[in-house]
Amino acid sequence: MINGLTWLLGCQLVGEVLVRLTDAPVPGPVVGMVVLFVLLRVRRSGDDATVVRAAAGLLRHLQLLFVPAGVGVIVYLGTIRDHALPLVAGLVVSWALGLAVVGWTTVALERVGARR
Repeated sequence: MINGLTWLLGCQLVGEVLVRLTDAPVPGPVVGMVVLFVLLRVRRSGDDATVVRAAAGLLRHLQLLFVPAGVGVIVYLGTIRDHALPLVAGLVVSWALGLAVVGWTTVALERVGARR
């Protein structure tokens, strides 16, 4: 389990460093997940057991990771209330754009699959 957690945190650290060096507008943990994905795809299939065990352990306690976000919402409830309209508008627009992109991607992949 320690080995798997080391891999997970190492990939997150690599992501953070890459974001800081390149000044990319993407969160470091997201880049770290991409790095982890690439490493898992490149490595042999049997080598990922430690990472899978560590991830399963974290997923069992996933609800605890939402506590800081919930506390942040409560702490900044006044600010959120003051900016409710732009927040809701941003959520609705980003949801609609995400839905459209997923739809277009699905249609494009189905066309590619039909050609084969």
